[in-house]
Order: sequence, then C-alpha cells, then structure tokens
Amino acid sequence: MLTKDYLLPTMSLFGAMVLWASSFIAMKIAVTGFSPVTVVFGRMLIASLLFIALWKNFRGLKVRREDWKHLIFMALCEPCLYFLFEAYALKYTSATQAGMIVATLPVFVAIVAFFVLKEKLALRVWAGFFLAAFGVVMLSWGAETTDNAPNPLFGNTLEILAMISASGYMVTAKTLSNRYSPLFITALQAWVGAIFFLPLIALTPGAFPTELPYDATIAVLYLASVITMGAYGMYNYGLSKLSAGQASGFTNLIPVFTMFMGFLFLGDRLSPMQFVASGLVLGGVILTQTSPSKKKIKKVTA
Repeated sequence: MLTKDYLLPTMSLFGAMVLWASSFIAMKIAVTGFSPVTVVFGRMLIASLLFIALWKNFRGLKVRREDWKHLIFMALCEPCLYFLFEAYALKYTSATQAGMIVATLPVFVAIVAFFVLKEKLALRVWAGFFLAAFGVVMLSWGAETTDNAPNPLFGNTLEILAMISASGYMVTAKTLSNRYSPLFITALQAWVGAIFFLPLIALTPGAFPTELPYDATIAVLYLASVITMGAYGMYNYGLSKLSAGQASGFTNLIPVFTMFMGFLFLGDRLSPMQFVASGLVLGGVILTQTSPSKKKIKKVTA
C-alpha cells in the first residue's frame, strides 16, 4: 500500500508515462508534416516561451557554479540528443516499436550507474540486460517494412541511442533534483534545447516550413505544452521524491500505453515474432527490477 509521501509522486510518474506514451503518437504525426529538426525546434521554442511566462517562479534562484556543467550536460542528454535521435527514429520506425524500446530505459540507467557511479550490479541485472537487448534485436530484425515503419532497423537503432542519452539525463537529474525545483530543471531543458536546435534548423535544407499542415501543427503544439511542460514537470517532481531506479521503473508502462495508442490512432501492428520479441524485452526489464530478497520487497511495498 502506498503511503501518503509516495502517493503524489507515484501518481505524477504514472501520469507522465501516459503522456509520454502519447508523445510517440504525436511525434509520429508531427514528422509526417515537418522535418524532425523542425518539430523538435518548434517544440523547444514554444515551451521556452511558455516558461518565460513563469519567470517570477525563478526569482532569487541561485545556481552553484560547480552545478552548471552538470545542468548543461543533463540538458544536452535530454532534450538535445534524446529528441534528435527520437525524432529521426520515428521517421523510420513505428510508434509502437519505439515505445517498446523505451522499456529498456531502466536497464540502460543501471548500466550507466555501473560505469559512472560505480554501483554494483547483480548477476540478474546483467542477465536481464542481455535478454532485453536480444529482444530488441529480434524486434528490429523481425520488423516488416510498412508505411509507418519504412526502415525499422535503422529507426530502432536511433531509438536505442535515444535511450542511452535519456540514461545520462536521469542519472544527472536525480542528483540535481536535491538542490533545484522540478520546474527549474524542466525550464532549463527547454531553454537549452531551443538554443541547441536553432543552428541545426538554420543549417538543415528545407527545415523552414512553407506551410503549416493542421494535424502536424497541432501535434507540435501538444508536444511543446502538454508533453514538455506537463510530462517532464510531473516526471521531474516524481524523480525528486523517489530514487532514480524507482522512477525509471515506471517507464515499463510506456510500451503498453504506446502499443494501445498506436493501434488505436495509427493502425500499428506487430508480427507474431515481434510479439515474442516484445515479451523478451519486458521480461529482461522485469528481471533487472526484481529483487532477490523478500525483505527488500517488503520494504518497498510497505
């Protein structure tokens, strides 16, 4: 049973997962009308302007000099590199497959923590990592070329790179969340993202849109407001109250929600082989999140 201290963070993380799942659908719609760079820059620019309207919330905030490099690194990991990889990934793979690969995020977080924070990993975590990795390979090789996934192998590879970037963000953001508010961290991500993608859109041929397709435009506005401000705000709040491992575990819900939404709104389908591959991915992730100690399980769920 969830205690009062865990209820609101848990609800915030759950809501963030629902919104993030819908972001794959919105991004898929957006990149059908605009180039991936245009979509991400538009998303960051609009979100930045919205956060400027909340400037009074940041008055009096003091950022420690030694934290700037960590803040910039966090923002470069996500949204900069993460959105760059994911926007192009959804140009080539389906929203459902991309959402399934997101399930590997807790595994990547554990691996990054192993190398960066020198955290020890149990044998079951390594076993889960390789099982999930094998599932992702099967998911990609078993993918059929469709209108929604013209090059799934390439797209899924880009999505894996997005997960590696997201891992860097999560490990860094957890440390920073002890000193800075979720609102400030989310706003900084938007501002750095807008600056990062400005030269890219200027250097990318055909990036400036000559028209504004209705569906794609609405999708960009949704990504900028509801996802960038809402989902990231809720996630950063939940992350500030729970451990990085607990927070990353909620991403297991994303593929389930994305698969349902992809089927409902985009007509995505998975082949029998891909369903097996998806089971391996989720099985590997669950293996990494399962504690062998019953006492530890009781502590977490009490």
